[in-house]
Amino acid sequence: MFRRLCWLLAMVLLAACGEGAREEAGPGLPAISEHTAGMQYMEGFQSLYWDEERGRLYLEIGEFEQPFIYVSSLSSGVGSNDLGLDRGQLGSTRLARFTRVGDKVLLMADNPLYTARSNNADERRAVDEAFARSALASFPIVAGSAGRVLVDGTDYFLSDVHGVARRLRDRDEGEYRTDPARSAVYLPRTRTFPDNTEVDALVTLAGEPAGEQLATVTPDPRLLTVHQHHSFVRLPEPGYEPLPYDPRSGFIDPDYDQQLADYAVPIGEPVRQPYAWRHRLQKKDPEAERSEAVEPIIYYLDRGAPEPVRSALMEGASWWNEAFTAAGYDNAFQVKLLPEGADPMDVRYNVIQWVHRSTRGWSYGSSVRDPRTQEIIKGHVTLGSLRVRQDYLLAEGLLAPYGEDGHVPADMLEFALARIRQLAAHEVGHTLGLEHNFAASADNRASVMDYPHPYVTLTASGEPNLSAAYATGIGEWDKRAIIYGYQHFPAAVDANDAREQIIRDTYAAGLHYVADAHARGDAFAVTAGPAHPLGSLWDNGSDPVAELNRLMTLRATVLARFSERTVRLGRPLAQLEDVLVPMYLLHRYQLQAAATLLGGQVFTYALRGDGQVPVAAVLPAQQRAALEALLATLAPEALALPPALLAQIPPRPPGYSDSRELFPRDTGYVFDPLAAAATAAGLTLDLLLNPTRAVRMNNNQARSAAQPGYAELLDALLKRSWYADTEQGNAGALQRVVNMETLQRLLRLVGSGEIEPQVRAESLDALLALRGWLEQRVSVVPPAWRAHYRFALLQIAQLLDTPGAIEGLRTLEAPPGSPI
Repeated sequence: MFRRLCWLLAMVLLAACGEGAREEAGPGLPAISEHTAGMQYMEGFQSLYWDEERGRLYLEIGEFEQPFIYVSSLSSGVGSNDLGLDRGQLGSTRLARFTRVGDKVLLMADNPLYTARSNNADERRAVDEAFARSALASFPIVAGSAGRVLVDGTDYFLSDVHGVARRLRDRDEGEYRTDPARSAVYLPRTRTFPDNTEVDALVTLAGEPAGEQLATVTPDPRLLTVHQHHSFVRLPEPGYEPLPYDPRSGFIDPDYDQQLADYAVPIGEPVRQPYAWRHRLQKKDPEAERSEAVEPIIYYLDRGAPEPVRSALMEGASWWNEAFTAAGYDNAFQVKLLPEGADPMDVRYNVIQWVHRSTRGWSYGSSVRDPRTQEIIKGHVTLGSLRVRQDYLLAEGLLAPYGEDGHVPADMLEFALARIRQLAAHEVGHTLGLEHNFAASADNRASVMDYPHPYVTLTASGEPNLSAAYATGIGEWDKRAIIYGYQHFPAAVDANDAREQIIRDTYAAGLHYVADAHARGDAFAVTAGPAHPLGSLWDNGSDPVAELNRLMTLRATVLARFSERTVRLGRPLAQLEDVLVPMYLLHRYQLQAAATLLGGQVFTYALRGDGQVPVAAVLPAQQRAALEALLATLAPEALALPPALLAQIPPRPPGYSDSRELFPRDTGYVFDPLAAAATAAGLTLDLLLNPTRAVRMNNNQARSAAQPGYAELLDALLKRSWYADTEQGNAGALQRVVNMETLQRLLRLVGSGEIEPQVRAESLDALLALRGWLEQRVSVVPPAWRAHYRFALLQIAQLLDTPGAIEGLRTLEAPPGSPI
């Protein structure tokens, strides 16, 4: 009898618990086991249930208000460099949590960048309540059991979380919306693991195309189907020590809106407390000078990369182990092939992806990071597959290798693979936390984090030599940067003091550092051009002027040798132009490097007390040498193409349409050598007549009369263009091209109200002097020059009569150069 009473009591208690659990989920809601009967169960960090019959995906949530990392990404892309929607592209990384409100669960994104690192709870709450959070999603609760709820996440997973429609709209490609009827959860890439849950969805966007790009990469541009990915990731284990960002260190500069703001710091200390990006790396033996890592940093290469590219990528990426060895680790950095069946979007894998696009474009290194500390959880490299083919094209132009026997020299492939090795190391470097260092090329290739221009020399017999085109291995700067960021310091050593000494030793060794903001442009006007004479992209050598002069000699040799031997037997001769473009513009980036001397400044990212010289002016003699070298590129002989070569370039045959990779033209489908010359001349003139550079020159001259000012530059330019005595033959036609390109830019400078007044005034003074010179000569020159002069006088008169309303102004756009 007693045992029966006990049994009855147990049944009552179980029933009560069941009712309680059901009530906890909501009145009338079924238990999870009831709702999911017959569904596929995937146990993991966030367990999933898949309803095959209805095509619905459910999340089982057992913990609320517990933060985790949520990442959205694009697992299959669009394939257009212009649209920038690549396979494997990472989206936003957020610190998120599930918040239950009535019959729904919100996916809330916290705001961890605004905080108060204080023991005072009220102080922390004041900051939390001062800044907004974001409710990313609302999931309806459909069942519940014992403190857990089941929510339907399908609608959110099928939404455009990556912002594909927004990107298409911003690129003027049309208005698109997600089409749920043509979207579905993609089960093969939807997986769960103990520390992460991965959900993949096939998402279709429907709309009316408005641009030109989408139609080139989709079967039907009205319906764009991609795969969007969701990662729910457990927070890293405690124990990671954030690395304070130091602007001298070479680590990535955190954007201002990504810097942690600590409102609990003492008054007088900066609220912004940025952290550098890096992986967690710990020694097995913390006190040993050398030790294996507790967990090595392993990168996995995309299985889709073909040979011989695959081996080149693995070799180049593996160079980084040398830096970690210098930092005191044994085999702490490794590169392996991605395991068969593994998903590159899985956050457990640092990956190097081989990504195809319809046109060549940039490669890049991105990462998933803990928003609280900037600890790198996943490094994710994207390498564009057409880059290696662009290098091969350069080799064809440099060597003109194809004889009548059809032999294809092996050194062209080795040239291209040497660049791929360097590219792999470069992009992996970003995912280790390193910024570009565009001064490295001036320090004997001290870093793979520079953009390398192939260093091609001439043999004694005048043949181009590619043997030293690209460096092998990481450089001295790379080693020191990794030592700074990753070296483990014993307990008895003050880490801050040790890192400060590493930085001082680095600069004492004669190494330099110029970051993105001061190499692509300055921080306030990215179109201004760099001012640091060592900080340029795609350049070589410590003397920009000497290298420009050397490169112009190489270019002249290459153009003189240029012939049908740059095209393989059996291919259209019209493809000569494809190879000619990068050879004719071989000097385009060294031009930019030389121009940095004009009005330039040698500067460092000095901190008070570190002993570095913050700013030094470029010597006047160096600036004038740079001006002379730049003007020499405008000479007719520098712009001329051999007549025999022009006779070999026919119009493009059917099936080989024009592209933006070719020169512009005013001759229809016929090759236009004068338009090519205008394009090349324009590259130089845009550097010489840059208004920001002009202001820099005048400011330097105001401090020292020995410095060349903008007026001196204008005088020298007009002497080498309009005032040059070149009025005959082909040289005369090329001179007229340079003259007109110069005039167009001067007219714009004078006519724009956005230009600094003194620069406008000096540009106007130069135009008025030119007008007087033209009026004196217009009646005594040959007919072609008379028309040239009269048109110039007309345009100057239009400017003076109606500033800002000049007719007939235009400049030709050069074919894309970067990434070479």
